[in-house]
Amino acid sequence: MSSTAGQVISCKAAVAWEAGKPLVIEEVEVAPPQAMEVRLKILFTSLCHTDVYFWEAKGQTPMFPRIFGHEAGGIVESVGEGVTDLEPGDHVLPVFTGECKECRHCKSEESNMCDLLRINTDRGVMLNDGKTRFSVRGQPIYHFVGTSTFSEYTVVHSGCVAKINPAAPLDKVCVLSCGISTGLGATLNVAKPEKGSSVAIFGLGAVGLAAAEGARIAGASRIIGVDLNSNRFEEAKKFGVTEFVNPKDYNKPVQEVIAEMTDGGVDRSVECTGSINAMISAFECVHDGWGVAVLVGVPNKDDSFKTHPMNFLNEKTLKGTFFGNYKPRSDLPSVVEKYMNKELELEKFVTHEVPFSEINKAFEYMLSGAGLRCLIRMDA
Repeated sequence: MSSTAGQVISCKAAVAWEAGKPLVIEEVEVAPPQAMEVRLKILFTSLCHTDVYFWEAKGQTPMFPRIFGHEAGGIVESVGEGVTDLEPGDHVLPVFTGECKECRHCKSEESNMCDLLRINTDRGVMLNDGKTRFSVRGQPIYHFVGTSTFSEYTVVHSGCVAKINPAAPLDKVCVLSCGISTGLGATLNVAKPEKGSSVAIFGLGAVGLAAAEGARIAGASRIIGVDLNSNRFEEAKKFGVTEFVNPKDYNKPVQEVIAEMTDGGVDRSVECTGSINAMISAFECVHDGWGVAVLVGVPNKDDSFKTHPMNFLNEKTLKGTFFGNYKPRSDLPSVVEKYMNKELELEKFVTHEVPFSEINKAFEYMLSGAGLRCLIRMDA
């Protein structure tokens, strides 16, 4: 057992006291884990667009004060009652969505959308008792998507923790907790391109480039990157992208441009923008008879997808995915092994690095569109 097991731990955390305001490094108290919970020591974390979106609180009901963060790597400090598959010292990735292994979704080979632990952005407390495990000077601090990794210690439901190879460098594999696995899995698990096939990737941010990385691993011969920002094209070559299309350069729909480039359409497409127009284009640009389009980006709540029914009758297939169809506890360890076996390249996703004390710089990089992922070192 850890020497701090069962005790309240005081540590530093970056607290968001108000929407859109810089985070404040505070001394927080982190309560011990209760039944089916684990307390983790976070060593590395990174900033994701999801953190920024809810920090800005645009179009949402604000929930503050709050500790954000959900891409991270750490070590188990202590476990609560009933936790049998984790123990202090285990190297882990906390994940914003979970796997209880008991519900219909978890028992299905076709789904990763756990009934109990599916992502919930509106719940700022733990499932066990409806309370938070964080406080500052007696004031409760809300959790974020069950992870809250912008804290030296955090408490997470055990079903949202993937135990990984202890030899894996946490400063590299921590980015697998969210966006990189989402894009990678969208290609490898859902689109499933064959060797020598053509793939179009819509959106060349971190998730889109992870989808391109998946196409590279699968052996696609043509990987067409589609983005409104031509400055992204050069960097995308590192991820296997072979050709580039900026829709603004044409006076016709981009799906028509891609169809002309590929003799009728690509074999697979993956949409990673959340733009409803990009979603429609991604579907309509695949080849009839066998083309498959996969939607990853999250649209606005009032958007509607419109396409002619003949696209379906001509045997084009449209799919969606959540977290790349990976079951967090069952599948993430094998994704880590892809990195360990040098099949998956993760270093190129981390374009900036800051100490925890300068975490607000990570927000500045993200908001300015500079780079992909900013690694935050908790011990610096």
